[in-house]
Amino acid sequence: MTETEREIMTMDELFFFDGKPEDLALYEALQDRLAAIGEFSTVVHKTQISLKNRRVFACVSMLRVLPKKLLPPHYLVLTLCLPYPLDSPRIAVKTEAQPNRWTHHLVLGSSDELDDELIGWLRLAYEFGNRMLNRNEQDGNYQGKSAK
Repeated sequence: MTETEREIMTMDELFFFDGKPEDLALYEALQDRLAAIGEFSTVVHKTQISLKNRRVFACVSMLRVLPKKLLPPHYLVLTLCLPYPLDSPRIAVKTEAQPNRWTHHLVLGSSDELDDELIGWLRLAYEFGNRMLNRNEQDGNYQGKSAK
């Protein structure tokens, strides 16, 4: 989505955060920061909101990735897809979902955490999503890696 199109949140996004105004405020702050990265679309599912360009590059959810006692009272989980693992204490969980495709879960408890480091990781995920090609676009020569 373009910056202009993102000015209006969809009803599905609003419904996703129904009864959770603090979480909605954090999501809105994240959306504001994402607008500078590039065009993308959102797909709202029952348990997450996917952020897509050519592929899903990030997701927002309320997944419990840490024990409840370690989670802030209001939080979002930001999931990033990257070609390599990040080494940071900010990463709650990371797994190699597919060869050369790492999934990272970060717990965000306040808009202060939407800093330059996090936006840099989002930009990397966005660029990785744009480079990834699906099987049809590679004319049947799928290798699970970014295009050259």
